Amino acid sequence: MENNTVQSTPHACPPPRMDGLVLRTPAAVWDAIRGDHPMAPRHRLGETLVVHGLSEPADIERALTLQHQGQPRPLGQILLNEGMVVEDDLKIALAAMAGMPVVDCMAVPPQDDALMLVPQTTAERARVLPLLREGSSLVVAMEDPWHRATLDELRFLSNLHIEPVMALPGTLAQAQANAYEAAQQRVRGLHARTDVHELAAELAVELGPNHDDSVKEVITESSSTLVRLVNTMIEDAIKRNASDIHIEASSPHSKVLIRFRVDGALSVYLELPSEYRSALVARLKIMSDLDISERRKPQGGKIDFSRFGDAKVELRIVTVPTTHGVEDVVLRLLSGAKPLPIEQIGLSQSNLEALRKIIAKPYGLVLVCGPTGCGKTTSLHSVLRELNQGDRKIWTAEDPIEISQQGLCQVQVNARIGWTFAAAMRTFLRADPDVIMIGEMRDSETANIAIEASLTGHLVFSTLHTNSAAESIARLLEIGLDPFNFSDSLLAVLAQRLVRRVCPSCGVTAEATQTELDVMLYEYLHSARDVSESSRATLLASWRQQYGDAQGRIHLRHRGPGCPACNQRGYKGRMGIHELLVSDDAIRVHIRQRSSALEILQTSLKGGMRTLRQDGIDKVLQGHTDVKEVLAASNN
Repeated sequence: MENNTVQSTPHACPPPRMDGLVLRTPAAVWDAIRGDHPMAPRHRLGETLVVHGLSEPADIERALTLQHQGQPRPLGQILLNEGMVVEDDLKIALAAMAGMPVVDCMAVPPQDDALMLVPQTTAERARVLPLLREGSSLVVAMEDPWHRATLDELRFLSNLHIEPVMALPGTLAQAQANAYEAAQQRVRGLHARTDVHELAAELAVELGPNHDDSVKEVITESSSTLVRLVNTMIEDAIKRNASDIHIEASSPHSKVLIRFRVDGALSVYLELPSEYRSALVARLKIMSDLDISERRKPQGGKIDFSRFGDAKVELRIVTVPTTHGVEDVVLRLLSGAKPLPIEQIGLSQSNLEALRKIIAKPYGLVLVCGPTGCGKTTSLHSVLRELNQGDRKIWTAEDPIEISQQGLCQVQVNARIGWTFAAAMRTFLRADPDVIMIGEMRDSETANIAIEASLTGHLVFSTLHTNSAAESIARLLEIGLDPFNFSDSLLAVLAQRLVRRVCPSCGVTAEATQTELDVMLYEYLHSARDVSESSRATLLASWRQQYGDAQGRIHLRHRGPGCPACNQRGYKGRMGIHELLVSDDAIRVHIRQRSSALEILQTSLKGGMRTLRQDGIDKVLQGHTDVKEVLAASNN
């Protein structure tokens, strides 16, 4: 056994506690890593503890005596067990003996370019703090600098050589919180002081004449400004309640056009010179873990923006190669918002009451139809929110998952690995479901499985890309569904569209002219296939009674000139217009007979269904939107 006897050394005055072991400046850290720092001489453990004032010589002598007397044990363990040394001091001494630099994280401020390489969530989980970066080296303070798995993760994440140092015990957690909070404040301050046009001008200076010669070089040289520009663009889209961001260019040398889709309409957000295109697209690919070198085929992925900014938003990204080797990029903002109460999705009172009766049934099939972006998913999740009371097992298969709900079992389909809607349905049926929601009926296989599920005691919801409720039934019959099973399973079809709301701040209210009334009367009655004069007179009288003032005059809300509240658009927000086809005996006969969509529509109208256009005109009379919006969103 080696002799650990401590040689007492006289000191005029004891050295400051841990001086020479703990580094407190960036320069000292780099010197220690390079071997230039005068590290403490390599003593044995006992000597190290005494020299640096971490233990008394008498305690070391006593511990050595105990070590010789009993079963051999590490000296450090004996010191801890006997209370002769503090655990943190022992860790520091052992690190010094191993030649591992010990850094006071509260004294060494992390560099921004080092900090941005490791997300805060990762740093907190792994108990690390990136401190310094120089060239291809990244200095990281760690609670356990010898943990191989953490070192490998940091190396993969940063693509740099990791120089581990030991964090002074008790300093890491607070230093983490301070560093990331300060970084977020600096980013917010930059965004507050700099708009996207100033960032574009700054980027122009940094890019210089590089153009498309080297994407990686451009990104490296302009990373800071480019990151800020992209983050600012996404944050502005969130502030404006945009649903999509379009980045497009018609040719390699044309301007890069960035447009936001707000309330269903596209508007120009920013124009950038062509030199920015490659760097901008590459940055978005990096954020979504796509291949930046692949420009020949489409790519798709997701961006978790909480990794890059304050907003907890996910974005679905699609890159599409166009002519001349140019790529267009479309970003769909997935808010991850909570579902709306069913009362707030814009259903009329009669449709709301009817829908609630339908979803209260224990089994059957309910469809929501309409074009892309018309709010089908929002409506379905509002229905599921109504059913999500803890007494039912609810499975959903979605692509993508746009709205999250506590209590739902939600899965993301992935056709590339064979995890399709049909495969998800088969799995759900073996997992004791009560309610199943399928994101979309894309094929006959999925539709047939959904019908079988609805006939075997399950309530099934799905969406369909069709124009109207009656057309949805005809479409499903065309793809090969058994009409008898389909007729028995179908409960209802809800068709919907979104129309823009007149801005409440700048909208103008005026008495309806005779021309406006004539247009609305014709469209309302023509939609119901009844344009007789008697029907016209009856309908007008009911409107005057229901929506008119004391003199029977009807006032309409018109689009205003625009104001700051609506971004000068005259519209602010959107609402749904609906038609609800409820399956009854007459509809079931039509399904079994494979009747046309027109025949199904006529029967539904006789049963009291209101068309999309009729529901929209009712909302015009209520002052929510205008006739132009309703006519543009609905068919006759």
